[in-house]
Amino acid sequence: MNVFVGLSGGVDSSVAAALLQKEGHVVHGVYLKVWSPDLEDLMQGCPWEEDVQYASATAKHLGISFSVWDVSKEYYDKVVSYFFAEYKAGRTPNPDIMCNREIKFGIFLKRACAEGADMIATGHYVRKYNSPLPPLTLRGEVPPLKVSHRLWRDPASIKNNSGGEGGEEGLLCAVDKNKDQSYFLYSLSQKQLRHALFPIGEYTKPEVRAMAKEWGLPTANRKDSQGLCFLGKISVRDFLKTRLPPREGDLVTADGKVVGKHEGAQYFTIGQRHGIGSPGGGTPYFVVSKDIQKNKVTVAKGKDDAALYQKEMQLENVHWISNEASAFPLDCMTRIRYRQPLQEAKIDFSPLSKGDATCLPAGREGVTVTFKQPQRAITSGQACVFYQGEHMLGGGVIR
Repeated sequence: MNVFVGLSGGVDSSVAAALLQKEGHVVHGVYLKVWSPDLEDLMQGCPWEEDVQYASATAKHLGISFSVWDVSKEYYDKVVSYFFAEYKAGRTPNPDIMCNREIKFGIFLKRACAEGADMIATGHYVRKYNSPLPPLTLRGEVPPLKVSHRLWRDPASIKNNSGGEGGEEGLLCAVDKNKDQSYFLYSLSQKQLRHALFPIGEYTKPEVRAMAKEWGLPTANRKDSQGLCFLGKISVRDFLKTRLPPREGDLVTADGKVVGKHEGAQYFTIGQRHGIGSPGGGTPYFVVSKDIQKNKVTVAKGKDDAALYQKEMQLENVHWISNEASAFPLDCMTRIRYRQPLQEAKIDFSPLSKGDATCLPAGREGVTVTFKQPQRAITSGQACVFYQGEHMLGGGVIR
């Protein structure tokens, strides 16, 4: 089987490529270049050249082909522009989710298939399952491998867009719960999942590092990347200032008392403390809400202020991995940010927005999420993802 692996220059994708090669597949390494000279004023300090060198060295070490695909225009249009637009609208975006859907499992998948790929693979910590089929025979002398990520069908059936005899694709949390990335993949379609492999989802990070060292991969000791590449070495606020100019406004308490000034409501996110200062004479303030039109930021005193907590919220653009909504009401576990411990909640269909009679926009299914315990800093624009046991069911965007 021809598998195109997205080599990022990190240890995870390197081990993913090595595992697939040791399973007997024809592996092609691809680095997705999201930087371009046109973005130099934005992507200050992005180590993409070093990433390419590590990705190329990994491919050479494995003896596989390697290519650099320039997707900078698509990345700017689909991810960076979305990032700015959401902050401008007063929401807090999740560019990792958008990048996965539109770039790694969008542009990359489409081009890879056009160039003869049966599947693509990434270094995400997540597991995929489908109808149980006999596993392929492993070839070569390799350490004991956990192979439940490989539930292959005939390559011809993989080309199907949806459904078919192969059954539906599903996603499970990674074995390493500290590295699980299912949260960032909730919006993938059946077609995208049908072409996707996640070879390291059955392993812990220490196991991945150990395999990389045993196999002599160039990335074995390379540190994991942190944050968003396109931010480079500048802060989110400084990055936003390159496209969203400052506008002085008021910091106010819930009772309307002005306690300070700020540079622009668009720069803040719910629950934020950094960047506010201590206008209350040492009392820490946290963002509760913001009004973009009035350029006003409302703050609460202390991290435990009741104004920071809610038991209910609405979601839009809800996506189910199975392509079908579960029967409502649905009792499940949820998380409203990456790495947050799972929270008990009930999900129900919500045709109207809460508190008024305004219907949700056409084509945007809404649900109401009611938590068992109040949640801190529920943030518009972020994702809420649903789980039952190990299964990731889907998710939606917080309104």
